[in-house]
Parts: sequence; structure tokens; C-alpha cells
Amino acid sequence: MPKLAINGGKPVRTKPFASWPIPTPEGKEALIKVYESGKWWRFAFGQGVELAEPEEGDRSEIVLFQEEFARRHDCRYGIAAANGTGTLEMGIRAMNLDIGDEIIVPAYTYVASATCILQNNLVPTFVDVHPDTYNIDPDRIEEAITDRTRAIMVVHFAGQISDMDRIMVLADKHGLYVIEDAAHAHGCEWNGRKAGSIGYFSSFSFQSSKNMTCGEGGIMCTNDHELAGAVDSLTWAGRKVGRPWYEFHRLGWNYRFTEFQAAILRDGLRHLDEQIRHRQLRAEYLTEQLSRLEGIRPLVQDERANINGYYLYMFRYSEKIVGITREKFIKACEAEGIPAFGGYTFPLYKTPMFLKQEFINGSFPLGTQYHEPLDYQAYEEKCPVSERACTSEAVWLPQNMFLGTQEDMDDTVEVISKILKYRDEIKL
Repeated sequence: MPKLAINGGKPVRTKPFASWPIPTPEGKEALIKVYESGKWWRFAFGQGVELAEPEEGDRSEIVLFQEEFARRHDCRYGIAAANGTGTLEMGIRAMNLDIGDEIIVPAYTYVASATCILQNNLVPTFVDVHPDTYNIDPDRIEEAITDRTRAIMVVHFAGQISDMDRIMVLADKHGLYVIEDAAHAHGCEWNGRKAGSIGYFSSFSFQSSKNMTCGEGGIMCTNDHELAGAVDSLTWAGRKVGRPWYEFHRLGWNYRFTEFQAAILRDGLRHLDEQIRHRQLRAEYLTEQLSRLEGIRPLVQDERANINGYYLYMFRYSEKIVGITREKFIKACEAEGIPAFGGYTFPLYKTPMFLKQEFINGSFPLGTQYHEPLDYQAYEEKCPVSERACTSEAVWLPQNMFLGTQEDMDDTVEVISKILKYRDEIKL
């Protein structure tokens, strides 16, 4: 009789993990209040950052959320917008860089980390990630800096903040901005400093899977007054605080936020710290258990990243040691009731967009007076860790798995142990 569920055996687990998002009575009440108020959209000059104190009696959920979220992350300003991609785009636009300037980006990240650069007629250049954390590797950054480099974008991947000590030293040495893509890092910390407060500006996402969500949305945070004002203007079509309504000062977007989104997120912010502690506790236990299994290596938790949000839990899988492909291992996990997945299928530079250089009107600004041609295929040799992570090594577990009980973690360990024990059942 087969032992593995993928071959018809009995699965270890049939019950679901904790659901996400988690509705609360307080969140429902907040939504009803917005609905009944009839004020669903805050029509005012500067729907984003409040560069002055709100008027007495102004109970805009947007204003309150922006202040609360920015304060929670030790930033003076927060500008909420339709999505995290938009807040990255606008933050970079407000930097007023020249066409063809370069921004360094990790190769192992979501496409928005690069498209926000291209949308501003700038050039993303890629750097490999560190094998222990899958965050951008500081050892690889300096060799990627050219006379066109203007900024380093770090991605606090899966909820662990990048090595900001070394990255800020490099940035200061070369006169570069640091942008924090903190889409995975709500409430996280590095040496007691809050995610999003260390670089020039940061961007958080509230897309449906994130550790804070209203279905879709984002926020840009910064301590720079001028940058905040510029992004605020870009969010609402180029208007300017203190100027007439139908007066436009820059080419902007319509990335405005709604009162409903802000109400949901204010409730989510109240539960954020408790949920982070819960995820950390479960993740630390799972790491201890999985570290004992052959061919399974959990990512390393840097002690300086003292608060890890665990938007994802990741471990490195060795096809060589286990003897079956990652794809088959993941399918076996799924059959046993564990929603494991492999994450990105290739590094960013191998997406069709980069291979064909389908950017703006073709490959612009590459191959023009603004920037020489760039061969993105050449990054394959420079990014071996990203290559392995995408093709054979990385295994992801979603954050909602870590909002349940220790029994959930025990089931996860049992599943992986079972697959390793009976791996000979799985045909190569």
C-alpha cells in the first residue's frame, strides 16, 4: 500500500489552516460607519499627506490612517494610494532623476520593484541576493555601481529587513539614495529601527495576501517634507496643497485612496503587533524542527532583524540530497495538506519583458542617447543564488499558516518528514 498521499495514501492533514484576511467586529463597525456617513472619498486638497494639522472635527479615515501608520513606522509622513506599485512609482518620480539614470534592484523580487523604475524612464540594474536570507547581497552591490547609478532599492523580502547597516554605508560612500520596498515588512524592525524609516522613502503594499490588507492599496512613507509634498501632489493629478482645486502643477496620477480602505487598515494596524508575535513564535518553532531534516535548510534569521513579519516562511530545498525534484516535493506537500509553493519561476531579468526589452515604446531608454544598450541575459552569470532559488531551491509557505496553533507546525514537520522517508515512492 502506498504511504504518500500523492500516490493514494492517507494525507497527514485535511483541515484548513487559519484563513486570511481575518474579519473583526471592530473592522465591520468601522466600515458601516463610513458607509452610513456617505463620505466614502475624501475630496480635499492633499488627500494624501497632511502637511498641516487636520482641521478640528475632520475625522477622515484616510488622514487618521496615514498619521497612525507613519507614526508606527517612525516616519513623519505617509501618503496612501491605490497600490504599492503606485507609491513606488510616485516616490521615484518625485526624486527628479534624469532619463537613463540607474537604480540597483535585487534580482529575486516581484516585478513592481523594477517596473516602477522603467515607468519613470530609468534603468533597473540587477544584483544577486544573499543565500542565507534572499535579501539583496551587500557584497554584490558595490560592483554594480556605475557613474549612472543614483539609488539602491532594497526589498525586505518575506518580512526580514535587509542588511541596512552595510547598505547605508555603501550609499553614503557613493552618494546614493536608498529606497525601501517594504511591501512584505509591515511592523518589522532592524536593530530597533522601523522598516520604512531608514532610507529616503519606503513603500508598503496592502494587496490581499499582505500582512496588512484592504484588498488592494499602498502607502509611501518618508521623513522628507519636500518629497512628501511632491508625492501627495502626484497622487491626486498634480494638484498642490493650498492652491485652487482646478490647478495642476505637475504630471500626476489618479492614485487616490478611499475611506473604506483606510477604515479597514486602521483596524488591521491595531492587530498588527499581536499577529507578528504569533507568526514569529510559530516560525521559530518550525525552524528548530526543520533544521533537523536532511535536505531542508530554513533561511537564516539575522539577529539584527529583531522583528520579522514572516509574510512568507521560506526554506532551501536540496534536490541533490533528497533525490527528487523540488516540483515533485511540492506536489507531495500539497497532497498531504500543506500549501507549499515554489515562488518565482525565474529572476526578473529572465521575464519576457526584459528579454525582449518591451518597455516604453520599445526598449526606451536603452539603446538611445540616454543609455547604451543593456543585455539582461548577461545577469544569469552574476546571479547564481537567484537562479537556484527560482529553479530548484526555494520553497515558500504562506503567512496565514503561522496564525494558527503549534499543532499546525507539527503537521508541517510531519508532512515533510513523511515525504523524505517515503521519497522512493515518487518516480523521478
